[in-house]
Amino acid sequence: MESFLTPRLKLNIMYQLTIQQSNKFAYLDVRTSMQKYQYANSVKETHSAFGQLLRYLACLLLLVLLLFSCKQNSATTNEPKNLQAEKDSILATIEKETSTFFARNYDAWKSTYAQTDYAFQAWSNKDGTFDASVGWSKIDNTVGKYIHDNPESQSSSHPVVERKNMLYKFYGPNACYLTWDQFNSNKEGDNFHHSKEVRVMEKINGQWKIVCVAAFWDYVNLIAADKLKEIQRMDKETRGTDKL
Repeated sequence: MESFLTPRLKLNIMYQLTIQQSNKFAYLDVRTSMQKYQYANSVKETHSAFGQLLRYLACLLLLVLLLFSCKQNSATTNEPKNLQAEKDSILATIEKETSTFFARNYDAWKSTYAQTDYAFQAWSNKDGTFDASVGWSKIDNTVGKYIHDNPESQSSSHPVVERKNMLYKFYGPNACYLTWDQFNSNKEGDNFHHSKEVRVMEKINGQWKIVCVAAFWDYVNLIAADKLKEIQRMDKETRGTDKL
């Protein structure tokens, strides 16, 4: 068959085969280049997605920190601006409630209370019982009635009262919980009874009012007046033993 092929025809055939082979290699080069391009784009897209994820997490962290900061600021702003003035006003109301009771000044005593159905008053008695009144009408019917039935002004049965370890917790500008250790003298002033006191106060029309009174007295363990100054904290007071 080769005898029928002229040199020129052979040369043409060889040329065609060379072209086909070149095209094949060119196709492979193009395909390889495309695969490299696609891989590069894939890596680029992966990096881009990872970068977007990092930015998202950074924004989320910033948002959490911002919310936490706002919460902290909110907790701080729960306290009144003039904190000491509010504490003084609360204590003045508490002292007024006591002094007006002994003075038998019913209207002044009444003005110290929040006259609501959730007002509460309770205290312990010497015999181990307790008295409690829930709602202003019950308080008024108990203590208010006593003032009306015994109108003569009296000196306090505890002329000296010392308060220590007073703790205040404000719940916004119009509500406050407080507790303290109170030492109540006898009439002679030489011995003191210890009581744990709790009050809940509410500011109504710009005035602090008593919502809750709770007083737990130790009638058994007397504290001598000369020992009172040594008491800074009541570290051992469970069941009334080892107060000092």
